[in-house]
Amino acid sequence: MALSEGITAPNFTAKDDAGNSVTLSDFEGKTVVLYFYPKDDTPGCTKQACSFRDSYEAYQGKDIVVLGVSRDDETSHKAFKDKFSLPFPLVVDTDGTISQAYEVEGGGYSKRATFVIDEKGVIKKVYESVKTDTHADDILSDLGM
Repeated sequence: MALSEGITAPNFTAKDDAGNSVTLSDFEGKTVVLYFYPKDDTPGCTKQACSFRDSYEAYQGKDIVVLGVSRDDETSHKAFKDKFSLPFPLVVDTDGTISQAYEVEGGGYSKRATFVIDEKGVIKKVYESVKTDTHADDILSDLGM
């Protein structure tokens, strides 16, 4: 069971696909869509990532940050991002620390879950069941955008 709505999102600092440091609290003042997925370059995960890619301009227009998180390493994330031209960071969680903090650790992989975090760092919406190919648009719809 993932963390619930209405609580402060656990802060984290980790590397992304480009080796940059990503800290959740650095995005204070913006809405963050933090989505966890099991594995780079697998069918469902690719559909989900590409749904965010295809809707990315709409997210940018609303000042929303998209971050993908899985237990894959930086090399895997970079290859996945390059292969599908993903315009958002993929956060490295090889030790499962972030997945554990959000209660989506699945025994060596991250369970599929998405957290919409408001500008104050509070979890506003949790998705534990998603349609991978329409997930990004479903979130925009739920946000009234």
